[in-house]
Amino acid sequence: MNSAKKFFQNLAKYLAVALLVFIIVSPIYWILVCSFKPTRELIRVTPTFVPHTVTLFHYVGLLKETGFMTYFLNSIYVATGSAVLVVILTSLAGYSVYRCRYLGRRFFFNILLAIYIFPRVLLLLFLYPMFARLNLVDNLLSLVITYVGITAPLNVWLMRAFFTSVPLELEDAALVDGANRLQILFKIFLPLVAPGIAAVAINSFLMSYGEYLFASILIVSDRFKTLPVGMAQFLQQYEISWGWLASGSVLIILPPVIAFAFVGRYFVKGLTAGAIK
Repeated sequence: MNSAKKFFQNLAKYLAVALLVFIIVSPIYWILVCSFKPTRELIRVTPTFVPHTVTLFHYVGLLKETGFMTYFLNSIYVATGSAVLVVILTSLAGYSVYRCRYLGRRFFFNILLAIYIFPRVLLLLFLYPMFARLNLVDNLLSLVITYVGITAPLNVWLMRAFFTSVPLELEDAALVDGANRLQILFKIFLPLVAPGIAAVAINSFLMSYGEYLFASILIVSDRFKTLPVGMAQFLQQYEISWGWLASGSVLIILPPVIAFAFVGRYFVKGLTAGAIK
């Protein structure tokens, strides 16, 4: 009786995992398959799960006839710039709120997370007039500043969790040897919390790379549009470029996939370590 019960419990677990994998993988597979289908097969009433004819027509048209590469480079610039600034600022802030002692330190740490109380659309009521006065509307720098402000508070909290794992004795020994705070941070703490830095960098990159709301409001001209906004142009009133949408979606996911291929294990390790502190 117990063996039968255990069998059905394991079967239910495997079925649940298989269902979850199917739900996650099937949209990716469908987009990938559609990107290689010719247009006549792509718009057929009866779908084909394996393309009868494989073509690169949509990829060639996407790269030659649209501004996809401009959108792609803009997104990479904005996401990379945001990630670099967030890593630098959150490393300094995380060390400050955990290791340094000064008046208002705890209040400063708590107020950082207050930004998430407000809906993001309300932030535009403040950000847009400010950027307009600074002549930063329709400028990629405005997106970098915005994304740093949005992603940094949560990442400060994450970095603080990693700094708690570093023994206090290491810092005390370095202070006795004459090291200053910046030397302790860069030579002792940051090498020890490398998984946390990877987690912060990837998290910031992904949140900035796929953001649509602020990019659609703060950017006006076509040459500064990012991928989410640029790809939305393929959804026209009377015609939808399904082939370009599918091929563009495949190309869009390449940078995150490549990033996870190199530092994904540090990202997972970082999130796990930060969760138990």
